Amino acid sequence: MDVKCAVEAALFSSAGNLKIADIAAKTGISEEEVRYAVMDLRREYDSRGSAITIAKFGSEYRMMLRSEYADFTGEFSKADMSGGTMRTLSTIAYNQPVLQSELFKVLGSRTYEDVRELMERDFVSGKKKGQTLELTTTKRFKEYFGITGSGKEAIRTWIDAQARNSTRSEGPGEDEQ
Repeated sequence: MDVKCAVEAALFSSAGNLKIADIAAKTGISEEEVRYAVMDLRREYDSRGSAITIAKFGSEYRMMLRSEYADFTGEFSKADMSGGTMRTLSTIAYNQPVLQSELFKVLGSRTYEDVRELMERDFVSGKKKGQTLELTTTKRFKEYFGITGSGKEAIRTWIDAQARNSTRSEGPGEDEQ
């Protein structure tokens, strides 16, 4: 068995981040060999300018698409979240911390269902603030969407870039043709 290929397969098939120890335990490969394979794969993807990268989040690793290639995935992948839920998530992310009651005023009654789904998926957390919840995004949110950097500004910059890319990929409107 090729150790590097086994580690690559583990990273590819995982929906979340993996620790070196987890990969080692589940593959039977030593932690040292796994660590070396991960570093080698990271260098390999970087040196050839691949659209894929192995990102590091603290002591965990994840295979993911580089953000500059995200524009090309929309036509090929299915959204795993409705547009309304994604709109709720982006509103929370951009304005966090935000009160659920304020979100309700802007987005309407579907807010409660969306927030429940987002909390179940661990993209959003809420803490009691009077009669409502104060909502913020989680570490899982940043990892899932591949947002690097810390703090609200990194998230806002990422959302702004996604909005610009989305507008560009839609092409000219009817009045521009």
